[in-house]
Amino acid sequence: MLTEVTATRYVEPLRSGGSVPGVFETDDLGTYVVKFTGSAQGRKALVAEVIVGELARALGLRFPELALVHFDPAVADSEPHQEVRELHAASAGVNLGMDYLPGARDFTPEVAEAFPVDPLEAGRIVWLDALTVNVDRTVHSSNLVVWPTLGVAPPRLWLIDHGAALVFHHRWEGSDPAKAYDFRHHALGHYGPDVRAADAELAPKVTEELLRSVTAEVPDDWLAGDPRFATPDEVREAYVTYLHARVRSSAAWLPVDFPGADELAEENARRAASTRRGRPDWLKRVPDLHGRPAAAQDWSVHLGRSEP
Repeated sequence: MLTEVTATRYVEPLRSGGSVPGVFETDDLGTYVVKFTGSAQGRKALVAEVIVGELARALGLRFPELALVHFDPAVADSEPHQEVRELHAASAGVNLGMDYLPGARDFTPEVAEAFPVDPLEAGRIVWLDALTVNVDRTVHSSNLVVWPTLGVAPPRLWLIDHGAALVFHHRWEGSDPAKAYDFRHHALGHYGPDVRAADAELAPKVTEELLRSVTAEVPDDWLAGDPRFATPDEVREAYVTYLHARVRSSAAWLPVDFPGADELAEENARRAASTRRGRPDWLKRVPDLHGRPAAAQDWSVHLGRSEP
């Protein structure tokens, strides 16, 4: 089961995402990025974080250690912003922590230009995203980081943020496990991901036994409240059934069509031009920042506990 810790000191909020997670020190002397049950994304985002993250780890991909964080809002009473305080107040109890990676850099297009990724490693990550329907790892928002960066070891690619995955659990009825999704603009698409080799390697490992062990990590409270299921174990079994059916039908959804760097640049230029044409004259003089990646977060002042 996931380690349980208690938040002891509030370090800072992270405002790069809509859920506004917070960095906390805990009673095991660790530092975690804590995602809250009271966020607008709801508890299903935390369920996705656990299932996809633990599945990634089981398949040999690099993903920070998760922990269940007991949180008393009084620990963060120094937070000056009303909306963040309200989020904290709505999240008393057990939340989800991800081990903090000091000095990690966001995998932005600028970083990607100088960072080599093996086609098989890229293929494994794309394959996992396709299996778990994680359509939120794109060239504009990679949800990947490069760590470490301080000369301790060669920088490596780490997965983070899977709250938008498992889109089928927002509407179970009529969801087809064999459905193919558009991964043409995946963050690793231009590395020539060998998804066929990844499928041959990873698909046999995603057994019902593995899926049951992964879903068992999700707290009962995060699975309660859905009228379609009588118990949390019924919800877990629904995830197992769906994902096992999906992995067996990988031939139907395996993404193999990825545009090259030049094609991506042309598409982005057309999108930017189209956006500007639709603007009023006074806005056409304002720089279009929406297509640009967010600035890399500076995490170097904090200490984490994961090893590469």
